Amino acid sequence: MTTRRAQCPTCLRAASACICHWIRPIESRAALLVLQHPMETANAKNSARLLHLCLPGSTLAIGETFEDMEGLLAGPRQPVLLYPETPGDRSLGIAPPPPFGGAAPEQVLLVVLDATWRKSRKMLYLNPALQALPRLALRDVPASHYLIRKAHAPGQLSTLEAAAYALARLEGDDSRFAPLLDAFDGFVGQQQALAAAHRPGRSTDQPIS
Repeated sequence: MTTRRAQCPTCLRAASACICHWIRPIESRAALLVLQHPMETANAKNSARLLHLCLPGSTLAIGETFEDMEGLLAGPRQPVLLYPETPGDRSLGIAPPPPFGGAAPEQVLLVVLDATWRKSRKMLYLNPALQALPRLALRDVPASHYLIRKAHAPGQLSTLEAAAYALARLEGDDSRFAPLLDAFDGFVGQQQALAAAHRPGRSTDQPIS
């Protein structure tokens, strides 16, 4: 008979790998919607859950396509997709997005795709409502601290880092979101320690996730 591991009800990780002590609540003037690919939900290296827990009022929805996309995007705020410029979109039948002319952060709903680059492209392709959103692309960002996951191109960031930098730019206040990046560094360090403890030759009974 297999004994089920105790799970934290907040971060949804094994109790022995709980990340709740890294939660740093931050009041963001812009709203946040994270659309998470299902393959990311059980990934111990994923940062989206910590991002969601650090931003009260944020929404985390899981799926590859979303039947309630209209409901998720509805409201008085202007949805803006955090996504890089992709000149090759036309080859996929995706029209260029409308420009984002800028808006007060209180008027913005920042939409973030939490997925690998390949999966995020598929999510964009499968959800026409996302294609129609104006985009916010990050430029000149610091090097990623996502040392536990391999980047496939220069400048790639974790979901948490990308959202933190985007929110800081929308609000014009880097210091407000610095604790979020500090929490991410702690989370990365914890995952590195857990991975090291489970390398061959090391005896441990604690699961990574």
